[in-house]
Amino acid sequence: MKIIFIIVLLLQCSLFEAFCAQETKKPNIIFIMADDMGPGDVSAYNTSGKIPTPNIDRIAKEGMKFMDAHTSSSICTPTRYGILTGRYTWRTHHKERVLNMYSPPLIKPERETLPSFLKKQGYATGCVGKWHLGWEWTSNLPANSQQKINATTIDPTAPIKNGPLDRGFDYFFGTPQSELFYIENDRILGELTLLKTKEEIIARSYVHKRYSPCWAATGHDQRKVLRTVAEKSTEWIESQAKNPFFLYLPLPSPHNPIVPSEDFEGKSGLNPHADYCMETDWVVGQVLQKLDELKIAENTLVIFTADNGTSASNNIYEVLQSMGHYPSWIYRGCKWTLWEGGHRMPFVVRWPNGIKAGQESTQTICTTDLFATCADVLGVKKLAGNVAEDSYSYLPALKNKKIKGSEDRLIVHASFLGQFAVRKGKWKLLFDNKGGTHYEVQRNPKDANNPIINNADILLFDMENDAVESTNLSAEYPEVVEELKKEFAEIIKNGRSTPGESQPTDLHDPDLNWPQIEKVKEYVYKK
Repeated sequence: MKIIFIIVLLLQCSLFEAFCAQETKKPNIIFIMADDMGPGDVSAYNTSGKIPTPNIDRIAKEGMKFMDAHTSSSICTPTRYGILTGRYTWRTHHKERVLNMYSPPLIKPERETLPSFLKKQGYATGCVGKWHLGWEWTSNLPANSQQKINATTIDPTAPIKNGPLDRGFDYFFGTPQSELFYIENDRILGELTLLKTKEEIIARSYVHKRYSPCWAATGHDQRKVLRTVAEKSTEWIESQAKNPFFLYLPLPSPHNPIVPSEDFEGKSGLNPHADYCMETDWVVGQVLQKLDELKIAENTLVIFTADNGTSASNNIYEVLQSMGHYPSWIYRGCKWTLWEGGHRMPFVVRWPNGIKAGQESTQTICTTDLFATCADVLGVKKLAGNVAEDSYSYLPALKNKKIKGSEDRLIVHASFLGQFAVRKGKWKLLFDNKGGTHYEVQRNPKDANNPIINNADILLFDMENDAVESTNLSAEYPEVVEELKKEFAEIIKNGRSTPGESQPTDLHDPDLNWPQIEKVKEYVYKK
């Protein structure tokens, strides 16, 4: 009997130790980001919309849906920089627009990134999808050449430098933007051909944003890109299943070129953008299915969002709105703009071991907050002064608690042209009454029938009572306008919006004029 008692006791101890190990195991983290997919394109938000997204909806149902989540910018490159660094892009030299195919790396080698931080915490780190943050190509040009690097002046067989592998990732598979080849780690895959003319590109049945010279891999099929991304990401997840891992999955869809596969072409009954949204949702489903198969879903933190609102190019809005579907949902604006439709995004989070299912949060968060949130999840309460300067942890929100510092926080949004809007509590201040872009191609058609009441050069909205930005209150609350201006100027000068030691923001010489901050310039350069 003594022997049996000892055996039972040992078994109980072993089971308890296993249980404790499971409870304290670091969670896997998967961040999935669509490209150009507003809240109206997700059925968990737009319940009267015409595009079904059952897999994104599943994350919301099994976790938390944020109703006031924002990107730091309404375009691609700045949002990506903010996610991986926890810092606003305009603090760098890059003040507006996006990087091009041959731009140098935007993230400096000395800057801590989320993947480099997580590697120090014992994580495997992988990136699959669209990078769009620049890297160094090997050029054929002389060292002192003034000619710009382009497809005709690079060596595509040489390894790329200062790319994802040099910014904290163990593995990369994807494209620099929406190119006609894949890169794995630091090498272009496949047999390459330089297509020099528009006619050569079209002859291969490629849809290309700009018909300038480009490299194409033999057999590259644009309509299989999402399937390939799904396969590569799930393969990598399976290879890392026994260790904590971080997967950054910046999908290239439903961004232009809009190339749904044969399985999804025409499936929505609306237009190719809607088809591509459905296929984007399918990729999310493949990831969730793999987690279920590997039995690691319980301790995996999965986040889905988008980098900015839906693009209004190619008459996407006109066609969809004529069929009763609104990509920006109830909001004004679209991609490129400072209106809510440019940066208020779908944002759903699931983590069965960490948060309860079926929740909804109205707390305001930003995509720059991923860094601090991951650190908080891992129990790292203080980051170095020059790390994640604009990142707040939303872990408390996942636990139904108030986000620390949220009452005093000023969130900044930038547009395509680098114009600004700031948000603090219920107040949103826009420094440009055209939404941060003067391009007519990026207009939400429904806004033409809803002109802003009391329009002025600078706009103030009460987001608690007027989230659709219908009525400007700047004349009624001039003291709020001035206070927000001053606070914005302070976080520009301090180089951070979180508490901590001041860090440098690249202000340039004030004599050179940084037009985006013209309306707060007196406070920025005031001594």
